[in-house]
Amino acid sequence: MRALAVHAGPRARAHLRERGLAPADVRVIPAAAGGPKGLALIPLDRYLFGHWLRDSPHTLHLVGASIGAWRMACACRADADAALAELGEDYVAQRYDHAPGKAPTAAHVTQVFGDTLGRRVGAHASEVLAHPTRRLHVFTSRGRHLLGRQGRLRTPLGYLGAFLVNAASRRALGGWLERVVFSDPREPMPVPLDDYRSHVAELTVENLVPAVLASCSIPFWLDAVHDIPGAPRGAYWDGGITDYHLHLDYAALSGGGLVLYPHFQPAIVPGWLDKGLKRRHRSSAKLDNVVVLSPHPDWVRTLPGRKLPDRNDVKAYGDDAPARARAWKRALEESQRLADEFAELVTGGRPVEALPLP
Repeated sequence: MRALAVHAGPRARAHLRERGLAPADVRVIPAAAGGPKGLALIPLDRYLFGHWLRDSPHTLHLVGASIGAWRMACACRADADAALAELGEDYVAQRYDHAPGKAPTAAHVTQVFGDTLGRRVGAHASEVLAHPTRRLHVFTSRGRHLLGRQGRLRTPLGYLGAFLVNAASRRALGGWLERVVFSDPREPMPVPLDDYRSHVAELTVENLVPAVLASCSIPFWLDAVHDIPGAPRGAYWDGGITDYHLHLDYAALSGGGLVLYPHFQPAIVPGWLDKGLKRRHRSSAKLDNVVVLSPHPDWVRTLPGRKLPDRNDVKAYGDDAPARARAWKRALEESQRLADEFAELVTGGRPVEALPLP
């Protein structure tokens, strides 16, 4: 049984069939939101950024939302392999104080998680933003109008309104939540952001941690991050709300090249609020040059719980955090197969057969 599945858009499939896949082909790597699901991609990340792409001479744009933003920030460290290994360890070991049978407060989770980001990302901010070839772009969601500030009543009412308008039109959601991308100032985002209400802010040493924290701030689980330096005032939340899987116009990539997408599933869903809208899960012409690397469903069923780690595990394991950590650690260890199979796939420049994107 294979652990790794490869799907690709039409142009990317033709490229793989004719020439295989080499580091020189890759120009963009997206990293989706998805919380603990991203753990399964850490070994693959470590191989990609710590080894396969380590000496790539051209610019590589790393585009991330939520845990994807944290992963891509680590990938910009000088020792990306070690930084990503630390991320996996931190994520598995995370624990938050709470009363028995109660969930931890959002304020407490925000403080503890923010401290972790400060140590792992903030302490190395200058290093992250000085990588010679990698350019980081962090996606966040800025609340507008009712969602412009966090509040006990206005936040749930605001997200109810956002859910309802998004069901009618993704563009209408822009009236409630704006995409704000904190972008490496040395080179701008290489793909257009005109599909949805967007603002680009300069990513700096001062706002790197607030931007990544905001990108990871799941509403009601963490507090919003307010008034990030260098960006419009307001409440900033998880980048996955507006850009769950970063379904961007990659086909318009400046300079050409391929988009290599390590993902936890082959389908690329635009926003978190689109999860239940199956009509928005389909591939599009924007993904013509995208190669998606994802865990094969049959292999996923060999993991604890017969699934990838997810946020439901926190509730399922309740106060037994050590059992949850053991299950997540095993999934992380088993995911080394994804990296091993990718390494085998790209050895020797052989042609690569990919399935169409769903």
